[in-house]
Amino acid sequence: MLELDHITVACDEPNSLATFWERAVDGDRIELPGSGDEEMVDPDGSVKMLFKPMPKTSTHQMPLHLDLGTEEREAEVERLRSLGATVRETKSEDAGGHTATWTVMEDPEGNGFCVFEW
Repeated sequence: MLELDHITVACDEPNSLATFWERAVDGDRIELPGSGDEEMVDPDGSVKMLFKPMPKTSTHQMPLHLDLGTEEREAEVERLRSLGATVRETKSEDAGGHTATWTVMEDPEGNGFCVFEW
């Protein structure tokens, strides 16, 4: 059986981007012995993010991005902006009598992610 171990993020500045995501999801940093890479793990230890200095593809096409859920979307969007993220747009979609709203954002290196309300 396969298990998801971590998500690798190509970036120019692993330390600063790992710091942004550490603060964004209230995670803990893990030092990798003998490596220039930075790793961050979320509070419950289930999803790790590995930040590697390597070339990346277009950040605007978002072939893979993170969806972050919260009970306070607007407050979290503002908190993430204060950490260095930017807002691309906020979208809404009606589905079966329920309106879903999410904000598309970019981390400090332009990698896309979304914040939605549960």
